[in-house]
Amino acid sequence: MIRGTNTLRRYFVGAVLLCASLSLSAETTTKVLAPGYGPLEFVPPAAGTYELPPLGSAVDGPVIDRKGEPMRLHDLVGDKLVVMGFIYTHCPDVNGCPLASFVMKQLQMRLLESEDLKDKVRLISLSFDPILDTPDAMRDYSMHFRRKGFDWRFLTTVSEDKLQPILEGYGQFRKMFYNEDGSYSGTMSHILRVYLIDGDRRIRNIYSAGFLHVETVMNDLRTLQMERETK
Repeated sequence: MIRGTNTLRRYFVGAVLLCASLSLSAETTTKVLAPGYGPLEFVPPAAGTYELPPLGSAVDGPVIDRKGEPMRLHDLVGDKLVVMGFIYTHCPDVNGCPLASFVMKQLQMRLLESEDLKDKVRLISLSFDPILDTPDAMRDYSMHFRRKGFDWRFLTTVSEDKLQPILEGYGQFRKMFYNEDGSYSGTMSHILRVYLIDGDRRIRNIYSAGFLHVETVMNDLRTLQMERETK
Protein backbone atom coordinates (compact mmCIF):
# COMPACT_ATOMS: atom_id res chain seq x y z
CA MET A 1 0.00 0.00 0.00
CA ILE A 2 1.30 3.46 -0.88
CA ARG A 3 0.83 5.82 2.01
CA GLY A 4 0.33 9.53 1.76
CA THR A 5 -0.77 9.61 -1.88
CA ASN A 6 -3.98 11.50 -1.17
CA THR A 7 -2.02 13.94 0.97
CA LEU A 8 0.46 14.50 -1.85
CA ARG A 9 -2.36 15.00 -4.34
CA ARG A 10 -4.00 17.56 -2.06
CA TYR A 11 -0.64 19.28 -1.69
CA PHE A 12 -0.28 19.37 -5.48
CA VAL A 13 -3.65 21.02 -6.00
CA GLY A 14 -3.01 23.35 -3.07
CA ALA A 15 0.27 24.41 -4.61
CA VAL A 16 -1.43 25.22 -7.89
CA LEU A 17 -4.17 27.18 -6.14
CA LEU A 18 -1.50 29.05 -4.17
CA CYS A 19 0.20 29.94 -7.43
CA ALA A 20 -3.10 31.20 -8.75
CA SER A 21 -3.72 33.30 -5.65
CA LEU A 22 -0.44 35.10 -6.22
CA SER A 23 -1.52 36.25 -9.66
CA LEU A 24 -4.38 38.63 -10.32
CA SER A 25 -4.17 38.06 -14.06
CA ALA A 26 -1.84 36.74 -16.71
CA GLU A 27 -0.96 40.33 -17.61
CA THR A 28 -0.23 41.63 -14.12
CA THR A 29 1.72 38.77 -12.58
CA THR A 30 4.55 40.33 -10.59
CA LYS A 31 5.10 37.90 -7.73
CA VAL A 32 7.21 34.78 -7.92
CA LEU A 33 4.93 31.77 -8.37
CA ALA A 34 7.53 29.21 -7.34
CA PRO A 35 11.21 29.40 -6.42
CA GLY A 36 13.18 30.06 -9.57
CA TYR A 37 10.13 31.21 -11.55
CA GLY A 38 9.01 34.76 -12.15
CA PRO A 39 7.83 37.22 -14.78
CA LEU A 40 9.49 37.25 -18.17
CA GLU A 41 12.66 39.32 -18.15
CA PHE A 42 12.28 40.23 -21.82
CA VAL A 43 9.57 41.25 -24.25
CA PRO A 44 8.80 38.21 -26.41
CA PRO A 45 8.84 38.78 -30.17
CA ALA A 46 5.48 39.54 -31.71
CA ALA A 47 3.52 36.70 -33.26
CA GLY A 48 4.32 36.19 -36.93
CA THR A 49 7.71 37.93 -36.80
CA TYR A 50 9.67 34.70 -36.38
CA GLU A 51 9.65 31.06 -37.41
CA LEU A 52 9.42 27.88 -35.36
CA PRO A 53 11.34 25.16 -37.23
CA PRO A 54 10.07 21.61 -36.66
CA LEU A 55 11.96 19.78 -33.91
CA GLY A 56 10.72 16.28 -34.70
CA SER A 57 7.55 14.24 -34.91
CA ALA A 58 4.99 13.99 -32.13
CA VAL A 59 5.00 10.36 -31.01
CA ASP A 60 1.83 8.26 -30.94
CA GLY A 61 0.81 5.77 -28.26
CA PRO A 62 -2.20 4.23 -26.48
CA VAL A 63 -3.74 6.40 -23.76
CA ILE A 64 -6.96 6.53 -21.76
CA ASP A 65 -8.94 9.61 -20.83
CA ARG A 66 -10.44 10.65 -17.51
CA LYS A 67 -13.59 8.65 -18.33
CA GLY A 68 -11.59 5.48 -18.95
CA GLU A 69 -12.05 5.60 -22.72
CA PRO A 70 -9.11 4.18 -24.69
CA MET A 71 -7.70 6.17 -27.59
CA ARG A 72 -4.50 6.92 -29.45
CA LEU A 73 -2.51 10.02 -28.69
CA HIS A 74 -2.58 10.83 -32.40
CA ASP A 75 -6.39 10.95 -32.18
CA LEU A 76 -5.89 14.17 -30.23
CA VAL A 77 -2.92 15.53 -32.16
CA GLY A 78 -3.31 16.67 -35.75
CA ASP A 79 -6.65 18.45 -36.00
CA LYS A 80 -5.72 21.33 -33.70
CA LEU A 81 -2.65 23.06 -32.35
CA VAL A 82 -1.71 21.26 -29.15
CA VAL A 83 0.10 22.25 -25.97
CA MET A 84 0.98 19.06 -24.10
CA GLY A 85 2.65 18.61 -20.74
CA PHE A 86 3.57 15.54 -18.71
CA ILE A 87 2.51 15.65 -15.05
CA TYR A 88 1.57 13.44 -12.15
CA THR A 89 -1.23 14.49 -9.87
CA HIS A 90 0.64 14.08 -6.56
CA CYS A 91 3.89 15.81 -7.54
CA PRO A 92 5.22 17.70 -4.48
CA ASP A 93 7.69 19.93 -6.37
CA VAL A 94 6.16 23.40 -6.91
CA ASN A 95 8.73 24.03 -9.64
CA GLY A 96 7.48 20.99 -11.55
CA CYS A 97 3.97 19.72 -12.24
CA PRO A 98 2.09 22.34 -10.16
CA LEU A 99 3.88 25.08 -12.08
CA ALA A 100 3.10 23.47 -15.44
CA SER A 101 -0.57 23.07 -14.55
CA PHE A 102 -0.77 26.63 -13.26
CA VAL A 103 0.62 28.05 -16.50
CA MET A 104 -1.65 25.84 -18.59
CA LYS A 105 -4.64 27.01 -16.56
CA GLN A 106 -3.64 30.62 -17.21
CA LEU A 107 -3.21 29.75 -20.88
CA GLN A 108 -6.70 28.26 -20.94
CA MET A 109 -8.12 31.49 -19.52
CA ARG A 110 -6.32 33.56 -22.14
CA LEU A 111 -7.48 31.29 -24.95
CA LEU A 112 -11.09 31.45 -23.79
CA GLU A 113 -10.85 35.21 -24.30
CA SER A 114 -9.40 34.76 -27.81
CA GLU A 115 -12.24 34.16 -30.26
CA ASP A 116 -9.77 33.53 -33.09
CA LEU A 117 -7.87 30.79 -31.26
CA LYS A 118 -9.99 29.12 -28.59
CA ASP A 119 -11.49 26.51 -30.93
CA LYS A 120 -8.18 25.85 -32.68
CA VAL A 121 -6.10 24.83 -29.65
CA ARG A 122 -6.20 21.80 -27.37
CA LEU A 123 -4.37 21.34 -24.07
CA ILE A 124 -3.24 17.88 -22.98
CA SER A 125 -1.99 16.82 -19.55
CA LEU A 126 -0.58 13.28 -19.72
CA SER A 127 0.37 11.48 -16.52
CA PHE A 128 3.84 10.17 -15.78
CA ASP A 129 2.29 7.70 -13.30
CA PRO A 130 -0.03 4.93 -14.57
CA ILE A 131 0.14 3.25 -11.16
CA LEU A 132 -1.58 5.95 -9.11
CA ASP A 133 -3.04 8.24 -11.76
CA THR A 134 -6.03 6.14 -12.70
CA PRO A 135 -8.79 7.62 -14.87
CA ASP A 136 -10.70 8.44 -11.67
CA ALA A 137 -7.67 10.27 -10.26
CA MET A 138 -7.27 12.23 -13.49
CA ARG A 139 -10.97 13.08 -13.49
CA ASP A 140 -10.85 14.35 -9.92
CA TYR A 141 -7.72 16.34 -10.66
CA SER A 142 -9.16 17.84 -13.85
CA MET A 143 -12.07 19.33 -11.92
CA HIS A 144 -9.69 21.91 -10.47
CA PHE A 145 -8.61 23.12 -13.92
CA ARG A 146 -11.03 22.49 -16.78
CA ARG A 147 -13.33 25.30 -17.82
CA LYS A 148 -16.53 24.82 -19.76
CA GLY A 149 -16.12 25.66 -23.42
CA PHE A 150 -12.47 24.68 -23.75
CA ASP A 151 -10.77 21.47 -24.87
CA TRP A 152 -8.33 20.36 -22.15
CA ARG A 153 -7.74 16.59 -21.98
CA PHE A 154 -6.40 14.76 -18.93
CA LEU A 155 -4.89 11.42 -19.93
CA THR A 156 -3.11 8.46 -18.42
CA THR A 157 -1.97 5.03 -19.61
CA VAL A 158 -2.84 1.50 -18.54
CA SER A 159 0.70 0.40 -17.69
CA GLU A 160 4.36 1.25 -17.60
CA ASP A 161 4.84 -0.78 -20.77
CA LYS A 162 2.44 1.52 -22.64
CA LEU A 163 3.83 4.72 -21.15
CA GLN A 164 7.55 4.14 -21.59
CA PRO A 165 7.66 4.32 -25.43
CA ILE A 166 5.76 7.62 -25.26
CA LEU A 167 8.22 9.06 -22.75
CA GLU A 168 11.16 7.92 -24.85
CA GLY A 169 9.63 9.37 -27.99
CA TYR A 170 9.34 12.80 -26.36
CA GLY A 171 12.73 12.62 -24.70
CA GLN A 172 11.23 12.72 -21.22
CA PHE A 173 13.39 11.66 -18.29
CA ARG A 174 11.70 10.17 -15.25
CA LYS A 175 13.05 8.28 -12.24
CA MET A 176 10.61 6.62 -9.86
CA PHE A 177 11.51 6.26 -6.19
CA TYR A 178 10.85 3.12 -4.16
CA ASN A 179 10.53 2.29 -0.47
CA GLU A 180 12.89 -0.05 1.34
CA ASP A 181 10.46 -2.93 0.80
CA GLY A 182 10.56 -2.33 -2.95
CA SER A 183 7.12 -0.77 -3.19
CA TYR A 184 6.58 2.40 -5.21
CA SER A 185 6.79 5.48 -2.98
CA GLY A 186 4.47 7.59 -5.11
CA THR A 187 7.17 10.12 -5.97
CA MET A 188 9.62 10.57 -8.80
CA SER A 189 12.05 13.03 -10.32
CA HIS A 190 11.52 14.36 -13.81
CA ILE A 191 12.32 17.23 -16.12
CA LEU A 192 9.62 19.84 -16.73
CA ARG A 193 8.90 20.06 -20.43
CA VAL A 194 5.81 21.25 -22.28
CA TYR A 195 5.45 20.61 -26.00
CA LEU A 196 3.93 22.73 -28.74
CA ILE A 197 2.62 20.51 -31.55
CA ASP A 198 1.28 21.68 -34.90
CA GLY A 199 -1.52 20.33 -37.09
CA ASP A 200 0.92 18.09 -38.94
CA ARG A 201 1.94 16.34 -35.70
CA ARG A 202 5.31 18.03 -35.55
CA ILE A 203 6.88 19.40 -32.39
CA ARG A 204 7.49 23.11 -32.91
CA ASN A 205 8.72 24.18 -29.49
CA ILE A 206 9.66 22.65 -26.14
CA TYR A 207 9.23 24.87 -23.09
CA SER A 208 11.31 24.46 -19.96
CA ALA A 209 10.35 26.20 -16.72
CA GLY A 210 12.19 29.39 -17.63
CA PHE A 211 10.31 29.83 -20.90
CA LEU A 212 6.92 28.44 -19.92
CA HIS A 213 4.99 31.72 -19.84
CA VAL A 214 1.55 32.49 -21.18
CA GLU A 215 2.88 35.37 -23.29
CA THR A 216 5.46 33.25 -25.13
CA VAL A 217 3.10 30.32 -25.67
CA MET A 218 0.30 32.57 -26.95
CA ASN A 219 2.65 34.25 -29.43
CA ASP A 220 3.87 30.85 -30.61
CA LEU A 221 0.30 29.63 -31.07
CA ARG A 222 -0.60 32.71 -33.08
CA THR A 223 2.55 32.29 -35.17
CA LEU A 224 1.60 28.71 -36.03
CA GLN A 225 -1.99 29.69 -36.76
CA MET A 226 -0.77 32.39 -39.16
CA GLU A 227 1.40 29.76 -40.81
CA ARG A 228 -1.62 27.47 -41.25
CA GLU A 229 -3.73 30.23 -42.74
CA THR A 230 -1.13 31.06 -45.39
CA LYS A 231 -0.80 27.47 -46.66
